[in-house]
Amino acid sequence: MLRKLRSTRSGFTLVEIMIVVAIIALLAAIAVPSFLRARKRSQATSTLETLRMVDAAKDQYAIENGKTTTTSPGTADLAPYIKAGTPLYISMLAGNPATDALGAAIVINNIDTPPQVDATTKTALADALGTNPDDFWGAYK
Repeated sequence: MLRKLRSTRSGFTLVEIMIVVAIIALLAAIAVPSFLRARKRSQATSTLETLRMVDAAKDQYAIENGKTTTTSPGTADLAPYIKAGTPLYISMLAGNPATDALGAAIVINNIDTPPQVDATTKTALADALGTNPDDFWGAYK
């Protein structure tokens, strides 16, 4: 009896592998811009929260020390009014300026003027904040 030789080839063809790679590339092309936009949005939100904490610390400092609206507190003055143990507290206690999520210094200003974020940070994060980024920053423009 003649035995037929069976050639069983297991594996994927080149075309199948190319289709899988193309699908993965397409999914990555869709997902990466969304991920980058979400990252910028979270950096902007983190910066806004830092601005709010600094502003609240300024108000508390002015109330407890009887300071006028023209007083400009330093970072060491505001450190006791920030939650202890946070990176912002540790940085300000050491006399370093408060920084935003991108590492730029936040301008503290006088008691009656809200703190401001650096213009380069606003520019870097603007494309993730919608059509009017100034609406996002609110009083901290």
